[in-house]
Parts: sequence; structure tokens; C-alpha cells
Amino acid sequence: MVTGLVLVRLMAGKETKTLSDIRKTTGVSHVTAVFGRWDLVLDIETQDIATLSNVIVRDIRAIPGVLSTESLITTAI
Repeated sequence: MVTGLVLVRLMAGKETKTLSDIRKTTGVSHVTAVFGRWDLVLDIETQDIATLSNVIVRDIRAIPGVLSTESLITTAI
């Protein structure tokens, strides 16, 4: 199991639809709204790093209203 955090910046005026689409994305286990430079923090869980990358690049970044992302792969310590 590979987990990661994805910071997401949203387009103004499209937040509701974009958030709905993000929540439906396979691999997204939790969504937190935040204030500041980023609008959302997503918890992602997948079987391997390649799948995690695909979820971010092919799925999340392709959602209309997602302006940018920053990915942080997490590990237990």
C-alpha cells in the first residue's frame, strides 16, 4: 500500500462541481478543505507508486476546475 497527500488549487467559481468529481475518484480516501495557498488536501491510497501517479496525473489533474497540484508521498515512521 502506498499513500500520499495531494495539495490542490481550485479554479474560482467551480469549487462545488470540482470537489464532487474529486470525491468520486478511485484512490481518494479523504478530502480536507484548507485556507491559504492550497484549497484542498487529498489523502490518496493505492496499491503501488505507479497507480498513485496515474490517479494524480490522469484522474485528478484532468478534472475541470483543478488548476494545480503538489504531491507528497507519505511513509510510516
